Amino acid sequence: MPPDHPPIPDSRRPLYTPQERQRRDASPWTWVQGVLAPVQFLVFLVSLALVLRFLWTGQGQAAAEWSIVIKTLVLYTIMVTGCIWEKVVFGQYLFAPAFYWEDVFSMLVLALHSAYLVALFGSLLEARVLMWLALAAYAAYVINAAQFLIKLRAARLDAAGSPADKRHPGVPA
Repeated sequence: MPPDHPPIPDSRRPLYTPQERQRRDASPWTWVQGVLAPVQFLVFLVSLALVLRFLWTGQGQAAAEWSIVIKTLVLYTIMVTGCIWEKVVFGQYLFAPAFYWEDVFSMLVLALHSAYLVALFGSLLEARVLMWLALAAYAAYVINAAQFLIKLRAARLDAAGSPADKRHPGVPA
């Protein structure tokens, strides 16, 4: 069950408890996430290039549209497997305190990508407007990916017992 209020970040609390770290390291879903994240990023880069090409030249509309559909399907896959990973590691499918804000922003990313699919398959928007919607979804995705990369760095610093933490306890590295 999600907390009644968003967790307050505590720079002294490690991202994972020893038990959570053990579950994370033992879970095959950790490996799945580690594979899907760069795959999703590569799909994103190809799709972004196709979308920008269409907006710049007016050519390749179908390729751009289908690349966004593929990017969205990869996003759904990583979100579902990420929920399973979060359940295994933290005991809840979404909004675990350690990833609360990343999960909140992920909902915006999902909403924008889903809105694209609804608009595309429902023929609700003109092609250029659809592409701008995709770019909004992609901007949200980039922000969300950065959130997760920051968490990955924090987890590595926790595991290594970063020198900054040893010199200045409680100060984020």
